[in-house]
Amino acid sequence: MVNLEELKHYKHIHMLGIGGTSMSGIATILKKWGIYVTGSDANLTEYVIKLKDNGIPVVIGHDLDNLRKADLVVYSAAISNDDIEMLEAKRLNIETMERSTFLGLLTKAYKETICVSGTHGKTSTTSMISSCFLEARKDPTIQVGAILKQIDGNYRVGNSEYFLLESCEYVESFLKFHPKTEIILNIDNDHLDYFHDLEHIKNAFVKFVKLLPNDGLLVVNSDDPNCVDLYKNTNAKIVTFGIKNDKSNFIARNITFDNNGFPLFDVYRNNSFYKSIKLSVPGTHNVYNALACIATCYEYGIDKEIIKSGLLKYTGAHRRFELVGNTNGAYVYDDYGHHPTEIKAVYDAMKKKKYNRSWVIFQPHTYSRTKNLLTDFAQVLSGFDNIIVTDIYAARESNTVGVSSQDLVNQININRIGKRAIYMSDFDEIAKYIRDRVMPNDIVLTIGAGTVTNIGPKIIGK
Repeated sequence: MVNLEELKHYKHIHMLGIGGTSMSGIATILKKWGIYVTGSDANLTEYVIKLKDNGIPVVIGHDLDNLRKADLVVYSAAISNDDIEMLEAKRLNIETMERSTFLGLLTKAYKETICVSGTHGKTSTTSMISSCFLEARKDPTIQVGAILKQIDGNYRVGNSEYFLLESCEYVESFLKFHPKTEIILNIDNDHLDYFHDLEHIKNAFVKFVKLLPNDGLLVVNSDDPNCVDLYKNTNAKIVTFGIKNDKSNFIARNITFDNNGFPLFDVYRNNSFYKSIKLSVPGTHNVYNALACIATCYEYGIDKEIIKSGLLKYTGAHRRFELVGNTNGAYVYDDYGHHPTEIKAVYDAMKKKKYNRSWVIFQPHTYSRTKNLLTDFAQVLSGFDNIIVTDIYAARESNTVGVSSQDLVNQININRIGKRAIYMSDFDEIAKYIRDRVMPNDIVLTIGAGTVTNIGPKIIGK
């Protein structure tokens, strides 16, 4: 089923930053195909442990011995040009390839590469489609940006022609892929350390759509004004989904929410009733994600009962409004949201639940995003009853724009009368502060793409 023509001459591939979400998935796929894989990483992560359990040698730090024996070195974006192993590969004239370029080769090997893209919702939607494809016994290969319970990890190696994967627009890496199907969930202002503005981002998606073959499929959100003209750039089949646009091919109507904030809604296809769908994840944003999933699965011939069952079984990906535990009768959740639109989606989902008071601990992600979207962050965070902002997670950046978490706190407090947002740096102090103050049926949310995820376990005493 898989065409390995472009990969079969690589006998030993060495991977730098092998413990990354995407890199670890690639490593496992390669091993399944009979290629010898080794790697190194700076940190011992859960992904690294899983790789070692699968028999892939990983060195924490540098592994010059295995690098010297390799005929290809694949490196993640986090690896610098002056990295010891990169320099050694150049000295020995060993071929090197950046992760997204190599992943593009993998996508070419599959007949049906299904790329899930958009600024928000990629992980949840990829997970939903994966759940339905598994339910339909289509045996897909999967690469998703978080731990998914159904596959006990962030990847699955199947034996079919289907490859489901998240396709990120950052540094336009998705333009290296070979999609048969593209799902575009939304287009928003993000990654402004790379993109100049929204028009630059939209243009990247236009180029992405142009990659589709004439017999391909484009599944697109007809409610998103930044997506509506994308269909003009391809001869592929177009299928639309939405909630507001009555002309959508797949539309959700009669949306209601239970006490957990889980939606129940009727799906109409071309204005004819299709199926009532119940989700096991909260929020209107997940109705959109589910519609994208339903439209895609319908086009791949999956029965509506199987789609319904697959969606109901999906209980959320790791760090997507994930329940961590409780303390003093208050429920602690963790979410990966690091953009105002994502935080608003989490906030709206929370408001659908029954609870007493809300607490948010937010860790901004990257200085450029914090600076560019400071007012938007302040506005969406202001709705929570109690707000703590901790230090900015630098990720790939240094603070050249002169922004701080205190700037965000000050901006929030302009919008608030009475209760003041506060800045706190120490995670242990934050955990104690929350534990000392929460009451039964309060909701506590840790939000951000960095280390803020470590606070929830501290709050509940794990």
